[in-house]
Amino acid sequence: MVRHADTGPPGYAQGDAGPLRRAPRRIPAVFAEQQEPQMPRRDDDPNFIEAVARGFDVIKAFQPPKPVMTLSEVAAATGLARPTARRILLTLEALGYVRPLTGGFALTTRVLELGLTYVQAMGLWDVARPHMERLVARTGESSSIAQLDGSDIVYVARVAVPKIIALAVSIGTRFPAPQTSLGKVLLAGLEPDDLDRRLAEPSRSGVEPRRTFDRAELDRTLRDVRAKGWSLTDQELAAGIRSVAAPLRDGAGKVIAALNVTVHAAETPVETLAEEYLPLLLQTASDISADFALYDAIPRVPALSAS
Repeated sequence: MVRHADTGPPGYAQGDAGPLRRAPRRIPAVFAEQQEPQMPRRDDDPNFIEAVARGFDVIKAFQPPKPVMTLSEVAAATGLARPTARRILLTLEALGYVRPLTGGFALTTRVLELGLTYVQAMGLWDVARPHMERLVARTGESSSIAQLDGSDIVYVARVAVPKIIALAVSIGTRFPAPQTSLGKVLLAGLEPDDLDRRLAEPSRSGVEPRRTFDRAELDRTLRDVRAKGWSLTDQELAAGIRSVAAPLRDGAGKVIAALNVTVHAAETPVETLAEEYLPLLLQTASDISADFALYDAIPRVPALSAS
C-alpha cells in the first residue's frame, strides 16, 4: 500500500507504528494490505500450548485497515468464540499490550517490544544504525535490513525518509522473498538443501506479487546474484517499487541479513539506482559486516549481582 508519509524528520521503523495517513490526492495502491493467515494448529503435539497461540492470533488480528476492533470483529478474525476472545483481550490489556477505546480495542506500542527484543538481542541494529543513517543521508532514500523466515523476508531494521509516495514498511513486515532484492540476496546465500526447504514453504505475507518465477528462472537469477554479490529488482513485487540490496555477513563470512535502498519508479530511474546508489550500498554493507564481525567477537560476561 502507498503511505502518505510523515512530514517530520526521518525516523526509525522501530518506532514507526502510527496509523497510515491518506494522501491528499489519489495515488494508485502499490500493494495490498497484508493479512497474515492463522498458523495451523498442532493438536497432536503435547508440547503445543493452544492458549499462547490464540493470544498471538489476537495480536495479529489488528491490521492497518482496522487498528481498532470490536470484540465481535476480533472473534471473527481469529475464529475464536466471543468469551475466549474477550478473556484474551482482557489478559493482553492487563499485560499492557492492548488498550480499550471507544468502539473497541487497539494495540499499544508495547507490542513493538516483542520484535525489538529479537533485534536488540542480535546486536545488529546497534551496529547497523549509524551506517544506515549515513547511507540514507547520502541517497535521500529509505534503507532497510531484512532476514529470511521460511520463503518470506521479514524487516528487522529500517531508517525511513518521509515522502509523499512511500512503501508502507515497518518492523515485522513480510514479503515473498523471490520478488524482492533483499530476498534474492538472502536466498542466494543458502545451501542448496536449505534453499529447497525454504522455497517449499508457502508465503505467509498475504501479498500477491506482481511477477512470479518458475524454479529454473529463479535458480538462474540466484546464480547471477551470487556471482555479482548484489541484487536489483524493478517492480517485481509491486508496480512502482525498485530496490537494490547487498548481503550482510558475520565474521565467518556467512550471510546473516541483507541491506537495501528502496526507491519509487516515478522518481528514480534504474540507472541512478545502479550507478549512484549501488556503490554506496555496497560500501555500507561492507562496513556493517566488518563492524558486526568485531561486535560478535567481543566476549560477553554476565554482570554479577551485588551480594
